[in-house]
Amino acid sequence: QVQLVESGGGLVQAGGSLRLSCAASGRAFSSYAMGWFRQPPGKEREFVATITWTSDNTYYADSVKGRFTISRDNAKNRVYLQMSSLKIEDTAVYYCARGPAGGGIYYTRRSYNYWGQGTQVTVSS
Repeated sequence: QVQLVESGGGLVQAGGSLRLSCAASGRAFSSYAMGWFRQPPGKEREFVATITWTSDNTYYADSVKGRFTISRDNAKNRVYLQMSSLKIEDTAVYYCARGPAGGGIYYTRRSYNYWGQGTQVTVSS
C-alpha cells in the first residue's frame, strides 16, 4: 500500500521561503515520477512541479518557475519542494503525488494515482 505524507507547511511572509517534504511508503519509490500540486482557496487543484525517477529532468508550472525547486532522495523515499520568494498567490494546500513508473514528465492530475493528504501553506503580506 502506498502512503504519501506531506509536512513543512505553515505561515510565512511574502518574500520568505519554505521547504515541503513528502515521505513515501511502499516499494519501488525510486521507480516512479513524483509531483507536487496545489489547491488555492476556492480554486481547482493545479500542477506545480514534477521530477523523473532518476532526477534527471524536472518541469515546473510557469507561475513557480525560478522560485520553486523540486528534488528527491530515493534512499530516503522522500521528495521535496523548496519554495522561495513566496507570493500571496502561492497560498494553497500543497499535495504530493506519485506518477507513473519509468521516465517521462507528467503534469496532468490524471497521470497521478496516489496522493497525500496535503499541507497548508499560507503566505501573508
